[in-house]
Amino acid sequence: MDASRDVVIPMRFVWPFGGSSVSLCGSFNRWSKLVPMTQVEGCPTVFQAICSIPPGYHQYKFFVDGNWRHDEHQPYAASEYGIVNTIFLASAESNIVPGSPGSQLPPVRNMDLDHEGTTQFVERGDRPVLDLTSRIPDDFAVSRHRVSTFLATHTAYELLPESGKVIALDTELPVKQAFHILHEQGIPTAPLWDFRRGQFVGVLSAVDFILILRELGIRGSNLTEEELETHSIAAWKEGKAYLNRQLDVQGRAVSRPLVHAGPYDNLKEVCLKILQNQVATVPILHSSSEDGSFPQLLHMASLSGILKCLCRYFRHCSSSLPILQLPIYGLRIGTWVPKIGESNPRPFAMLRPSDTLSSALNMLIEARVSSIPIVDNNDSLLDIYSRSDITALAKDKAYTHMNLNEMTIHQALQLGQDSYSPYEQRGQRCHMCLPSDSLHKVMERLANPGTRRLIIVEAGSKRVEGIVTLGDVFRFLLG
Repeated sequence: MDASRDVVIPMRFVWPFGGSSVSLCGSFNRWSKLVPMTQVEGCPTVFQAICSIPPGYHQYKFFVDGNWRHDEHQPYAASEYGIVNTIFLASAESNIVPGSPGSQLPPVRNMDLDHEGTTQFVERGDRPVLDLTSRIPDDFAVSRHRVSTFLATHTAYELLPESGKVIALDTELPVKQAFHILHEQGIPTAPLWDFRRGQFVGVLSAVDFILILRELGIRGSNLTEEELETHSIAAWKEGKAYLNRQLDVQGRAVSRPLVHAGPYDNLKEVCLKILQNQVATVPILHSSSEDGSFPQLLHMASLSGILKCLCRYFRHCSSSLPILQLPIYGLRIGTWVPKIGESNPRPFAMLRPSDTLSSALNMLIEARVSSIPIVDNNDSLLDIYSRSDITALAKDKAYTHMNLNEMTIHQALQLGQDSYSPYEQRGQRCHMCLPSDSLHKVMERLANPGTRRLIIVEAGSKRVEGIVTLGDVFRFLLG
């Protein structure tokens, strides 16, 4: 006899949408009877019931005024009983309850956070404490196998849009002009074309601009346009190789090989190239010649585009991937702000508006992250500073009259906008999610164009609790 079957956990179920008569039924009572729910005192539209249920995966529905209903603000899936809500209880110690709408949590409208934030999983503390990764290995194995199979049987060719443009830069182009192009085109990276060799030889990105600004800043307090004028992209890449000690046996600089893929490479191979080489995009190249010379640049593949294909494929059959309905905190996806007493294997970087641009650039490079949340004194989210934001310094030649150690993050963000109220106008860049959001919801949001990460916040206060990126999701899905 399995002793765990004798364990039951008191659970509070909540229906926050009103009604005259509300009951609950679920797999925990074999769908055999209706459990009456009572109104919460002072909240006439909120009904609750406490049931003792065993650990494991459960489905449930609400019977409201003679009609079967489910709560769209909680994880749900299709089943033989129609659309049902779902919950997974890891252990008796979890003490997880489906959340109720707290009156202290006002709706948030000024950023990308919907009203689903008012219903969340809570615990006795301030954050859910599930650890599902060791509890449901079968569901994990099944879901990961299906994702892996999809990626392995679809090719990069499917990422190509019906129409669009791709931008490449000649290696003889001056660095200053190159970054003007990146800023004007609104792109963070561009592949580099070496005309003499007839090949694509690398990628120019915002990281290159950050490194250039840091190097120039070391030699003088102010950056001058003349210093950037003297550097071609090829000269900078050679100098960068020397700085990183990428040398051959004769001591000559050797550039890092270009990471690329072909149109008929499968999506799993493309994912692994991006993750293993820690790059944001991979050029999709095709050449009709046997030696691969003079290839065509077809597309810049990213994890966002691949995730969009994945979400589109599983959109109407997400129940076939059980882990998609589980909350991200329980899955431990992403990087989280440690609670008091927790170990901190990977420091979580945050910035204040008054911090210097120099400190931000140092964090981006040394912590090897693509973005850093900007918070107030209560750690509530105001904005975000990303590596791609550095190209805003090319606007109106801002780099010619600034000092990295004097310019603040607040001032740097103003360079990329016309308003003097950055936290109101730029707030839409702060794509957010909640700890209780399901993996499926997080994936759908990350699949939106231009979204590379979600800031995990506490509902209402928008206090930063963590960050989840495209790379985090794919590392989890691919195991």
